[in-house]
Amino acid sequence: MNRFTTYSLSVIILLFTVSVWSQDLVIYDVPGGYKYSAQNDDFTVQVREDGGEWQDLFEYEVEVDLDSKSKASMVYFDFEGRVEVKVRKNNGLIHEAKIRPISRGIQSEAEGQIITFSLENPTKISLEINGDKLHNLHLFANSIETNKPNPEDPDVIYFGPGVHQPQDQPGDVYNIPSGKTVYVDGGAIVKAKFLIDKAEDVKIMGRGIIMQPERGVEIRHSNNVTVDGLIFINPRHYTIYGGESDDLTISNIKSFSSNGWSDGIDLMSCSDVTIDDVFMRNSDDCIAIYAHRWEFYGSARNYEIKNSMLWADIAHPTNIGLHGNAEKQGDTIENISFKNIDVLEQDEDDRNYQGVMAITGSDKNLIRNITYEDIRIDNIQEGQIFNFRVLFNKKYSHAPGRDIENIRLKNITYTGPSPNPSLIEGFSDEYQVENVSIENLSINGDMILNAEDGDIHIGKYTENIKFQKK
Repeated sequence: MNRFTTYSLSVIILLFTVSVWSQDLVIYDVPGGYKYSAQNDDFTVQVREDGGEWQDLFEYEVEVDLDSKSKASMVYFDFEGRVEVKVRKNNGLIHEAKIRPISRGIQSEAEGQIITFSLENPTKISLEINGDKLHNLHLFANSIETNKPNPEDPDVIYFGPGVHQPQDQPGDVYNIPSGKTVYVDGGAIVKAKFLIDKAEDVKIMGRGIIMQPERGVEIRHSNNVTVDGLIFINPRHYTIYGGESDDLTISNIKSFSSNGWSDGIDLMSCSDVTIDDVFMRNSDDCIAIYAHRWEFYGSARNYEIKNSMLWADIAHPTNIGLHGNAEKQGDTIENISFKNIDVLEQDEDDRNYQGVMAITGSDKNLIRNITYEDIRIDNIQEGQIFNFRVLFNKKYSHAPGRDIENIRLKNITYTGPSPNPSLIEGFSDEYQVENVSIENLSINGDMILNAEDGDIHIGKYTENIKFQKK
């Protein structure tokens, strides 16, 4: 065994007894002591295999939205095949129910205080009753795990069901060395940060919860790191923080944050990154890609971000640029792809930080070859569809950026009230925004073929902005 956990064989066997198992449905128990302190009783949620016995889920409380500090709910389970879900609203009648993202097409039936619906595929959804998005139910239905590591493996750091917090390490940090796989089981709560520093070949995975850490996972000067499957509840700062690291894979994580600067995934001078099937509800940028910042140096290249859901209670769902190395020739941020993304909300009252799709060219960064494809925006409370600017942000930067070039938007749809005008603008004759292709942009069912019809402001120092329908 390792120094992080020292469970006897009998406790390891507990892995198979604390959860309600069937062939096609796995439900995880909540650790003792958290059944009351971590619960939100706005909803009672049950799930069952098609025609089987109803099983109770634990409704975790998650805090959302920096402005209101609202208490929402979250449940999770694993399944295969088809399941039925029953939700009771405990504090009033259901007059209207909406399951988002809309693209999932999940149909429901509501009567009195009860709503029911079925799921046939793993998914992440928000159930909103009577238009309430601040006290909603988040439901995460995972596929059943098939690659659990062996807790007896000396290269596995295993956190079994229960609550875990470092006793012999300052700062509530677990330091993870090279070659280790960290597994946080469903039904486990870890109250600490995982730190990977100057390491390689590390996996952080499981179905458990990282609760209220300083940061969720911090990756510094490392290579070949995977973070997969975990739920992060209200870190004080970033959910995943990466600096000067390469070959990163982040998949199937779920994140809630409600503090200032509690970004979701922020990566600085990182390259060769895949972000897949994540759910981020954050009170700052959900996903931000920067070059140099603090002690991290270098450009940022080759990102694939796909099959995900983003909800920015504050700031941007996606943000590229802003930070770079202004003391020298500048960095390059390039070859970034966002594909098959559902954006549930943006709500940001500062025009300088709006844009569901935001590229902020500052600090001598050259930003190029960025693609947004199959992006569905459910709603913007306050914000813009996109904001592409070369500028000098005096609050966070030390110089204007260089060019923004070769930006492609394809199959972008927006449904909701009229947002603020989108913006494309350069900084000078030398630092421009050029070669922007906007193909199949639909706003409330209308295909946009020019800037005026899309309420898009094309400012100075821009070149070759094209609209088309295919």
